[in-house]
Amino acid sequence: MSIGIDNVFESPVTGSTQRLYHRQVVFPERVKMSDVARTAGVSVATVSKVVNGRYGVAQATVERVQQVIHELGYEASLGAQSLRSHRTNVLGILVAEFEPFSTELLKGASREVAGSGYQLLAYSSGDGEGTAIGWERRSLARLSGTLIDGAVIVTPTVIETKQGFHVVAVDPHTGPSGLPTVDSDNFAGAVLATNYLLSLGHRRIGHISGRPDLESARLREAGFRKAMADADVAVDERIVRVGGFRTESAAGTAAELLSLPDRPTAIFAGNDLSAISTMNVARSMGLTVPDDLSVIGFDNVPESALVNPPLTTIMQPLQRMGAEALRLLIDLIAGVERDTHIRLPTELVVRASCRPYR
Repeated sequence: MSIGIDNVFESPVTGSTQRLYHRQVVFPERVKMSDVARTAGVSVATVSKVVNGRYGVAQATVERVQQVIHELGYEASLGAQSLRSHRTNVLGILVAEFEPFSTELLKGASREVAGSGYQLLAYSSGDGEGTAIGWERRSLARLSGTLIDGAVIVTPTVIETKQGFHVVAVDPHTGPSGLPTVDSDNFAGAVLATNYLLSLGHRRIGHISGRPDLESARLREAGFRKAMADADVAVDERIVRVGGFRTESAAGTAAELLSLPDRPTAIFAGNDLSAISTMNVARSMGLTVPDDLSVIGFDNVPESALVNPPLTTIMQPLQRMGAEALRLLIDLIAGVERDTHIRLPTELVVRASCRPYR
C-alpha cells in the first residue's frame, strides 16, 4: 500500500514557501487469527481448529473460514505451528553462499518440492567467503526444531550423523559417510575431460585444481592423473596447481601457468568459474582461446554457455542433484527405506573453447 504525503517548508535561502509531495510505502500489519475469526463471524477457537485440521467444525463453517483465510492472506506463524504440532512442513536447503553451483541445485529442489506438501526455505550461512569450517552446524542450530523439519546441506564442511532431524548432504567435503548423500561421478568426469584434450593431440595439459580439503576436487585431480597415466603421458607437476574453485584465486594460478616459458597448450580447470577466469586471464595476456590455449571446465553452470567462446565442460546434473536430494529428504522423513547414497553420472559437453593441438 502507498499513500501520498504533502510537506510544506520555508526555504532557508529564498524565504519562499515550497510544497514537497512524496509517496510513502506502508506495509499492512500481519493478519492475526482474531482478524480471521471476526471477519468469518466465528470464534478464534474455531479458526484454530480449521487451521490445524482438527475435528468438530461443520463443513460449511470450514469452507467459510478457509475463504476468509485466502482473502485476508492469513499465514500461521511457523514457530507457533511447530510448538503445537512439532512440524512446520518446511524443508531447508542450506548453502555456504549463493553462487552458480548452489543456485542450480536450488532450481532443482524448488521444482521437486512442488506438490509435496512442503515449502522450501533457502538459507545462506552469510560468512561472505563460504569457506568457514562448521558453517552448517551453526546454521542448523538456528533453524532446527522450530523452522524446518529437515535440511539439504550443500557442500558441508563437517559431517555429523547425529542430528535431531533428517539431513541430506550434497557433495560433502569429505565425501560420502554415514550421512545420506547426493553427488556426481567426479572421477569419471575428470577422466572424460582429460581424454578429450588428449584426443585433440594435447600433451602439455595443465590442471587448475579446487580446494585440497574438498573430496570432489581430489577426485577430479585423481581422474586427470589417471587419464594421463593411461595415455602414457607424463604429468608436469609445475603446471598442476591449486586454484581453489574461486574466480579470484584461479585467476592468479592461471596467470602463473600462462607466464611460464613452456606454458601448457591446454588447461583442465577444476570448475567452470576457474575455467572462465582462466579464459579471461589468457585474453588479458594477448592469448586467444582456443587458438593459443584450449580450456575445459567442470559443472556446466549456465555461465559456461554464455562466455566467448562458449566453454567446453563436464556436466554435473546440478538441478537433478538438487531434486534428488530433496526427494531423498522427503522419503527419509516419511520413513521410506531406500538407498541413501545417490551418485549421478557426468557428461562431456563440447562447445568452442578447445581445438586440436597444432
